[in-house]
Amino acid sequence: MSFSARELLARLVRCEAEGEGEIGMKAVASVVMNRVNVTYGEYRRVCQGDLRKVILQPRQFTCAMVKVYGQPNYQNIWAKPPDKYHYWIADWALSGNKYSGIGFALWYYNPFKPTCAYYFPPNRTGQYITRIAQHCFYIPTPLYAQT
Repeated sequence: MSFSARELLARLVRCEAEGEGEIGMKAVASVVMNRVNVTYGEYRRVCQGDLRKVILQPRQFTCAMVKVYGQPNYQNIWAKPPDKYHYWIADWALSGNKYSGIGFALWYYNPFKPTCAYYFPPNRTGQYITRIAQHCFYIPTPLYAQT
């Protein structure tokens, strides 16, 4: 089944951040849209400003994977349909809104511990900016431009 870009974003917001509250969901949607709108680096080169390509780029969002570490991933965007609240967050982001607390963050992750690593991903292309609920958010370092 093929979903619209809007529905994919709503599904991703639900799956990745449903338990993080409105701010957490807006922050996740903002990261996705930052990847869509970035003018340089890997996300521009690979995804070319296409929301569907950003969401479905391999190994980027756990919720867009059918397997994680070789095991079936039952909590994914295909198994968790959004409700009107998730569509509202998606529409908010698609309308050009952004949660300002994350700046131009291109990454987030849940470290499953109380502290956030200073750099993420491991190649040091992102630097810690803030934590919202369980997610740590990262803005690009100068190394990102080389990706």
